[in-house]
Amino acid sequence: MGVREGFTKLYGTAPDGVWAAPGRVNLIGEYTDFNEGFVMPFALPHTALAAVSRRTDGVLRLHSADIGGPVVELHVDELRPRTDTGWAAYPAGVVWVLRAAGHPVTGADLHLSSTVPTGAGLSSSAALEVVTALALNDLYGLGLTRPELAKLAQRAENDFVGVPCGVMDQMASACSTQGHALHLDCRDLSLRQIPFDPAAQGLALLVVDTRVKHALGDGAYAERREGCEEGARQLGVSHLRDVAYEDLQDALARLPDERARRYVRHVVSDDHRVDRVVALLDTGDIRAIGSVLTEGHVSLRDDLRISCPELDLVVDTANASGALGARMTGGGFGGSAIVLTEAADADTVTKAIEEAFGAAGFTAPRVFPAVPSAGARQLG
Repeated sequence: MGVREGFTKLYGTAPDGVWAAPGRVNLIGEYTDFNEGFVMPFALPHTALAAVSRRTDGVLRLHSADIGGPVVELHVDELRPRTDTGWAAYPAGVVWVLRAAGHPVTGADLHLSSTVPTGAGLSSSAALEVVTALALNDLYGLGLTRPELAKLAQRAENDFVGVPCGVMDQMASACSTQGHALHLDCRDLSLRQIPFDPAAQGLALLVVDTRVKHALGDGAYAERREGCEEGARQLGVSHLRDVAYEDLQDALARLPDERARRYVRHVVSDDHRVDRVVALLDTGDIRAIGSVLTEGHVSLRDDLRISCPELDLVVDTANASGALGARMTGGGFGGSAIVLTEAADADTVTKAIEEAFGAAGFTAPRVFPAVPSAGARQLG
């Protein structure tokens, strides 16, 4: 049953419309977004769908086809940050943020369904936030731009849910275009669509969901963010984006503690890796980005220390099996890795990863191609 039919069955009337917002894979640039640096995500074909109708009585009704259970009924005047840690906090947080910003959202009925894997580092939460924000923007005629919707969705996750994420995930979901990666400056939110179509060059970019669930609200993400902010303070800059790659060694020598050195080294070098990938894609040389991806994984593993045995096994096995490069993607502590390989070798690489997981006694991974897809949109 589709979300439109599910909405009608649930609420007894047809929705005003149906919207979609995708999950994302980040090609390169990890933990750089909240440091006001550079990232390069792209949207996946996997989407959160929302059938939505306006209400005028202040009631917000939320239902998930995936989780089941009863309709969650709230009142828009009574929404309070950090009072709900379940899935409903994401769409409810968007309503709260819109109202806090002065937008006249007087309630809504939502029925949601998502094909974005949860806990896989593919931004299932951002997809929920963005699809809700876009639907309410359209239904209420708020006139907000895609970057504005992304910033509001980020605020919902930061202030209402309580996860101190950067804006990359929401921008990727809101602003991506098919066949492109999104080169995003997280300081001013300027963006550039970079052509990125691996299949056209005989390549495959695989997502390997390790099925190890991560929870970014558990403090590990926040600790990294605080460590990066402390490193910036010690270096006398507002954000680590302001440390030039050419000055990195001098900056590291000025830092008194080993943790700050590791975090600063990762962020500054990953911003530089984004620059390198942009330059390579601008020349059409997708194959050459493989080694940069692997460099990024080593930095995430050794300097930021957010990898795990399953992610390391994906990267090591893929590269040993002939892949062009691989790295973990997303917030870490589980989730997914990406693997760039010749399309002709994709089955061989996939089989090697699956066999390595079996030999290690790990849960079998989920492997699927990452196809750069369209961003958030109304479906009807």
